[in-house]
Amino acid sequence: MPLLGGDVTEGLVRVGDTVRGPLGSNSALVHAALDHLESVGFVGAPRFLGVDDQGRAVLSYVDGEVAGRPRPDWIADEGRLISVARLLRSLDDAMIDFGIPDIELEQNPDPEGIPPARSYPSDFIGHRDVTPENVIFRDGVAYALIDFDLARPSTRMQEVQGALVYWAPISDPADRDRRLRDVDPFRRARLFADAYGLDAADRTVLVEDLRYGTERSWHLMRDRARRLGGGWARMWDEGVGDVIRRRGAWLDEHGEELATALVS
Repeated sequence: MPLLGGDVTEGLVRVGDTVRGPLGSNSALVHAALDHLESVGFVGAPRFLGVDDQGRAVLSYVDGEVAGRPRPDWIADEGRLISVARLLRSLDDAMIDFGIPDIELEQNPDPEGIPPARSYPSDFIGHRDVTPENVIFRDGVAYALIDFDLARPSTRMQEVQGALVYWAPISDPADRDRRLRDVDPFRRARLFADAYGLDAADRTVLVEDLRYGTERSWHLMRDRARRLGGGWARMWDEGVGDVIRRRGAWLDEHGEELATALVS
């Protein structure tokens, strides 16, 4: 049974109680991370079961409710938001002992014109793609995270920052799902940070770093669309670059209010 992946995930199929899909450049790290999570008893992630005779990665299927498109009404529920933050914290805590393994990751040169990446000491391998499509809910509570394809060395601030883009959400109101247009993104950001347990030092730099990262994101998305095609090109053609630009403008206008909400 074909499955709907995220914006760029293609070729996923469900076979019985498993999900199968193509191997990627990050697969070795993803599979090692999933093996670690299983070894420490973390239940909120798929299990890596090996590679099948067609060369596809085989993961356990995690049953539950996902906020696909169009978004369900419950996407605005604050209790669910808080449960996502707690699940993410549990995941990141479980990954601490895994460390930063000596697994070669694909490195692509930055495209021309992009601001240089900021360097932060990485504490663990983070998920870094906590979109509504990648959170499995059971009984109204976030139960598991799926799609670890973007997992990479991370900090807690980067994990929370990335999740807030989707769950606060941090975006121009015109780009929000209609069910999230009337929510208070400042309150939701604070609720998420509190539920995750993000420390004060990380909160003070989160918004300014997100502004910077938004500019980098525009360049990276354009480069991936040109270089990789597929889902990346489709997203670019559908206007994701304009969405990112509007997010940056929203942060320029409301960033101080967001920063205050996180620390006050």
